[in-house]
Amino acid sequence: LGGARFLELKTVQIMDGEEIRNAVPKPCITAEDECYNCEWSTELTVEEAYEEYVKAWLAIHVLAPEFGVSDADDFAFNMSVGYDLAGIKTEKIDSFIEGLKDASDRPVFKEGIKFLEENLDLFEQISADDIAAISPNICNAATLSTLHGCPPDEIEAISKYLLTEKHVSVFVKCNPTMLGYDYAREALDKLGYDYVAFPDTHFRGDLQYDDAVEMFGRLLPLAKEKGLAFGAKLTNTFPCDTDNNQLPAESMYMSGRSLMALTVSLATKLSEAFDGKLPISYSGGADAFNINDILKTGIGPVTMATTLLKPGGYARFNQIAQKTEYMLKDNSGGEVDLEALRDLRDKSYQILTNQKRYREKVASRKTDSKLELFDCYKAPCKDGGCPINQQIPEYLKLVADGEYDEAMRVIAIDNACPTITGVLCAQPCRDKCTRLDYDTAIHMRDVKLKAADESQNPYVKNITASDLRTDKKIAVIGAGPGGVAAAVYLRRNGLEVDVFEKRDKSHGIVRYAIPNFRITEDQIDRDYDIAVAEGVNFHFNCDPNFDLDELRKDYDYVVVAVGAWAEGRSPVKEGKDKVHDALDVLIKAKEGGALDMGKRVAVVGAGDVAMDCARLAKQTAGVEHVDIVYRRTEAYMPASQDEYDGALAEGVGVLELVAPVSYDGKTLRCEKMELGDYDASGRKSVNGTAEYVDLEYDFVIGATGASVNPGLFEKFGLALDERKRPKLSEVFESSETNVYVVGDCRRGPSTVVAAMGDSRTVAKEILRREGLANDFERVEVAMEQDDINKRRGVLMHSRERDSEGERCLKCDQFCEICKEVCPNRANVAISVPGYENLHQILHMDGMCNECGNCGTFCPHAGLPYKDKFTLYWTMEDFEDSTNVGFLKLDDDKYLVRDANTQVFESGIRDDRDDRMLDGFVAMIAAVEADYPWLLTYDA
Repeated sequence: LGGARFLELKTVQIMDGEEIRNAVPKPCITAEDECYNCEWSTELTVEEAYEEYVKAWLAIHVLAPEFGVSDADDFAFNMSVGYDLAGIKTEKIDSFIEGLKDASDRPVFKEGIKFLEENLDLFEQISADDIAAISPNICNAATLSTLHGCPPDEIEAISKYLLTEKHVSVFVKCNPTMLGYDYAREALDKLGYDYVAFPDTHFRGDLQYDDAVEMFGRLLPLAKEKGLAFGAKLTNTFPCDTDNNQLPAESMYMSGRSLMALTVSLATKLSEAFDGKLPISYSGGADAFNINDILKTGIGPVTMATTLLKPGGYARFNQIAQKTEYMLKDNSGGEVDLEALRDLRDKSYQILTNQKRYREKVASRKTDSKLELFDCYKAPCKDGGCPINQQIPEYLKLVADGEYDEAMRVIAIDNACPTITGVLCAQPCRDKCTRLDYDTAIHMRDVKLKAADESQNPYVKNITASDLRTDKKIAVIGAGPGGVAAAVYLRRNGLEVDVFEKRDKSHGIVRYAIPNFRITEDQIDRDYDIAVAEGVNFHFNCDPNFDLDELRKDYDYVVVAVGAWAEGRSPVKEGKDKVHDALDVLIKAKEGGALDMGKRVAVVGAGDVAMDCARLAKQTAGVEHVDIVYRRTEAYMPASQDEYDGALAEGVGVLELVAPVSYDGKTLRCEKMELGDYDASGRKSVNGTAEYVDLEYDFVIGATGASVNPGLFEKFGLALDERKRPKLSEVFESSETNVYVVGDCRRGPSTVVAAMGDSRTVAKEILRREGLANDFERVEVAMEQDDINKRRGVLMHSRERDSEGERCLKCDQFCEICKEVCPNRANVAISVPGYENLHQILHMDGMCNECGNCGTFCPHAGLPYKDKFTLYWTMEDFEDSTNVGFLKLDDDKYLVRDANTQVFESGIRDDRDDRMLDGFVAMIAAVEADYPWLLTYDA
């Protein structure tokens, strides 16, 4: 009904129900990027699984034509059985197989047909003849799933049994281990998954390639003789070690985009062995981006699971169906096109979407906010990502609609440096963008710059300085982005502000250090013009030796924003005086001084500043070669992906796992490093090997961070910590009343937007103390719900900046990710009057197996399957849980558990218990009135 037409049913085996539920550790799925699981077959009993499959068969037959999806019998079920011959021969599994071959005498089929016949009035497009025409022959094909290490003779015996005695077509699920350990290790390393740990155990114990070819060579003619089909299911999941607490199991199994190249490689190898005549059922990282490339090889059917576990969920099938429909109509089901398959194999190692770097080094999108019981939707890009809570979905839509003036107005509410952040922002918002779990995060910075380019100049011309609302005055020391932002926020809200700067212009390091190829003087001046238009008073070329007592004679508040300009820690132990500080190099270059770097340059460090230095060196006259020298690997580089890519595009080299020790002006001696175990931060530790390498460089730049000069803090008498940084309150007030510290001088070198975030906090606090309202208004830029729905589940590549906002999923209006990513649909969205959000999430305990997937993708810190309001079906389930929720009792009352773990009985009307919160009543009343079928489950 969502767009797929080949349904491979979850594997059944002799172990089922409660026994397997107790055997599988939970959570059992983590699909943050590539997916890992530690589950096995269905956790239903075999009989329960059978009944669900029959019900689904009947439902599709009536709902597809009723909804106008299709009026043809154009879908197929495929059973999956395992794991050994003895188990498959048991009465339990045999009954399952026979019941799917012919369900005509099974009670669940008869009852289902009877129900449909008795409820024809529910349908507009279904007749009694349609019901009678539903075939009881659900499927006559099976995918054989065996455990890792299953002997080839066992696999062949099961296949023969299914072909000759059960008379069903068979596809044997093959493991990617068939490619061999060395091939798999090299392939994953090449794609950037070098951190994935796996021993060669499974590669030695699993079905070997040569054995498979011989076996398939015997089974193919046997199937043909029986009038059936035989083929390979490529591939099963990839066995890995659990080495970073990914799941509560010793081993786990990988799937998703990391598997595509391996799967296509194995498909190519087997297809070449059988000259394209081996039927292949494909499963390995298929999604909307690559589905047509796979189908063009002649391979089919194609099944997918990992993409459906991501935001958008089953709705992703709609796009896939639309993209593939024309191909499926022309698909004759012939042989595999070997040339096309070889091309896809080679291409699969080059496709960016298969490479780890496609995710741009972002791990979890989760933020630290609490997951509330109700009204939990939020846009994590602005709430948890952006330090100034920039109204990102709002300006994205405005720019996409061509409303540049309004977009500029919305941006300027929170952002005092629209152009600078439009050019240079580190974009922490992108690390939280929901699009990241679809394809790539939206390029918010580019869209912001589009608005600024179009409308910032007229916006500035229309600014009228606000009248002063108080006689209180503020002194801001430092005219970097943090200082300018504090001044703008305070001045436009009616306070007089003087900014004191020792240099001759504003915006600090942005103006004096960041290279011209990154940002121009005109772009910086455009943001300075905002501050001037707002009425901020600037005093340049000031004596930096300020006296706090003197300042307090004229000013009621002091904001210190002097930045981090001091030289950082040297990257070498010997020869420190011969290593050039990155900031010093950048400043000299910006001043126009000719730098003699020689021919070979090394930049030690891997942040954005290091990338700037490397690009600067590459563009310096006489320089022939530039290397980034880094003690870890690219995956751990702090530089943003686009800055790193920019450096590589200009020909900068990268030396990984080398740590500089000494430099004598010619030779940079480095210790070779190796990655160790994962540390508490979730990244691998790095250890020295006591093996050294000498590298020849004429010029070495140390880009391992600047430091803060504590001189002014000491002169002001501020309390400092052991690192000589001021001790501050939550609103960045120092030990001296009404003296605040913001930006890089508070935390060390950081970002423009982080400095503005500090300034926003301080400005709001000063305004609060003065009893003045602030103007950080929240703007509503709504989108029609139908238009939002059309974007859900749709993969899109990045666009030009004027239309990039069309990729936005409008999380500020609509989330429901926990509903989308639940494979069991255990999180249900229901309409509840009286709430801000369109829908509220109700967790269905009886449908949840605690796989944990909703917790992975929820933008809050919480776990929906544990933290959302929960409906229970049985007393046993209620008592076995700690979730806040309710169980319907027989007397129109409910058994309720609240957030304090109190359990009580209550009605929702006159018999309401005092402990029954309004939210509980509203949710239960909505279920009673509009969703009564959710209250009970007739097993």
